[in-house]
Amino acid sequence: MQRHFEQEIEKLKTLLIKMSSLAEEAIAKSIRAMLEKRPAIAQQVVDEDSVINSMEVEIDQAVVDLLALQQPVASDLRFILAASKINNDLERIGDHAVNIAESARKFSEISTMEPVVDIPQMSQITKGMLRDAIDGFIHSNTALCRAVLKNDDLIDELNKKVVNELVEVIRSDPKMVEEALELIRVSRNLERVADLATNIAEEVIFIREARVVKHHLEDRDSE
Repeated sequence: MQRHFEQEIEKLKTLLIKMSSLAEEAIAKSIRAMLEKRPAIAQQVVDEDSVINSMEVEIDQAVVDLLALQQPVASDLRFILAASKINNDLERIGDHAVNIAESARKFSEISTMEPVVDIPQMSQITKGMLRDAIDGFIHSNTALCRAVLKNDDLIDELNKKVVNELVEVIRSDPKMVEEALELIRVSRNLERVADLATNIAEEVIFIREARVVKHHLEDRDSE
């Protein structure tokens, strides 16, 4: 019975790793489509979203089965509960990848301007946060996850800067409003992906240390 339970836990972890890879690839493709104005790549992201959605359902069922049939406790229970939250976060990351891809497709059709401002920098940091959160989960590395938490505020500031700069573009040249709005949408979606990567990092710390670090509670505890 115990061996079967361990096998089911490993199966759940394998499914999450696979879904993490799909979500990470979707974000990378959508960003590439935006920066390089590649609508064909953007369409791939949209078409492949159904795979992520199907995996979310499969993982949800695996979580329900483990909770209902195995009655896990302690670290195993923490892992299963966190896995459910991470599953939801990954599915939402896939949705944001689709949003970025749709903006990329539209941007490539209407714009002659480059997706500059601070969006390339935001893209790199966000992809790095997601990669570190996933690697932290795979390798149970809480140091990587804490690095993710530190970058969240930086992305928030960059998002504000991008929005402010693009509002000024619109004010100075109203003809650029469509292009600027698509870039604002991309920036906001990147900010949300960074938030979700942060959520995943927080869950990994919870799994490993039984410590809640949401809302900077860890900083308060150390004061």
